[in-house]
Amino acid sequence: MQNAELWTASIGTPGFATRRARQLEEEGWTGMGIVDSQCLSGDAYVACALAAAATTNLRIATAVTNSVTRHPAVAATAAATVQAESGGRFVLGIGRGDSALAYLGLAPAPPAQFEHHLRRLQGYLRGEEVPFDMEADAVNGLKSADTLHMDSAPTTSRLRWLRGGEAKVPVDVAASGPKVIEIAARHADAITFAVGVDPDRLGWAVAHARAARAAAGLDPDTLQLGTYVPLAVDDDRARARELLRGGVGSYARFSVMHGTVAGPVAESQRGTLEAVHKAYDMHAHFSHGSRQSQQLDDEAIDAFAIAGPLSYCVERLAQLHEMGLRRFYLTGPGRGVDADAAKAAHRRLVDELIPAVLG
Repeated sequence: MQNAELWTASIGTPGFATRRARQLEEEGWTGMGIVDSQCLSGDAYVACALAAAATTNLRIATAVTNSVTRHPAVAATAAATVQAESGGRFVLGIGRGDSALAYLGLAPAPPAQFEHHLRRLQGYLRGEEVPFDMEADAVNGLKSADTLHMDSAPTTSRLRWLRGGEAKVPVDVAASGPKVIEIAARHADAITFAVGVDPDRLGWAVAHARAARAAAGLDPDTLQLGTYVPLAVDDDRARARELLRGGVGSYARFSVMHGTVAGPVAESQRGTLEAVHKAYDMHAHFSHGSRQSQQLDDEAIDAFAIAGPLSYCVERLAQLHEMGLRRFYLTGPGRGVDADAAKAAHRRLVDELIPAVLG
């Protein structure tokens, strides 16, 4: 598959990210995305920097950070630092937030806040002067620096240490609903869809993104497209589905986060997705055996994951590739799956799928 990229996820647990990065580079993966969820994992940017230092070709990303827990200038300077240290191998993956915010008692960021953050973030990454924003930043009693009556002080914000020698950090938005897809099309360099793998739903997402890009006066061909794909290679499809059930329960929830299914969906699946929403247990996020995963039938798992023999998995990825998708974030069994079964599933990805897709 020409220009296809195979990425997978990791966590920032201290002592783990570097070993994982070396392993994935040796196995032939394109890139590694590191979760940014401060209460469940170590710091994502620290882990990204360490992973970059431990490798030479593997690309590194946040998968994903959010628009709430870091000021856009702070996120931009962390991203630009990893970009410089890695020789241009970093991608800033960002979304509205999920577990990172849930463990602070917060819902995902509203679309308007997310778009405003994304606009400012891109300005910082381009080395531009970004206007101060007291409405967004002067919260919890903070006041403008003007109240100090200094003789001279900054009037705008900019990453003054950037020298312009490195390529700009690409920003990749994780998107599952029409509003965030539109925001990403206007402001991001790439979109990674979290809408499942059903061709009708992905076709809707791709068309919506390209139309929104064009409506913003931008070339749709300049928007890189990817998707999250829970995937297990196994000659027994029932066994493959069961390996992925825990992860699919969480990915499916992204499409029904607020109780209403985003985008087109088969009527036979609507009730299943609504049941996932109602049963969701954040304590069992991406976990095997979770209440949300128990709501899934085979049809729903097949709509959000690719599970089956190697030939079937390759054929399904090729179908998505023909739709214009180039970056595939492959995730395997969720937390709590038997360790030997998880290792065996990973080996089949490495020994069979990667060579078949990347050559």
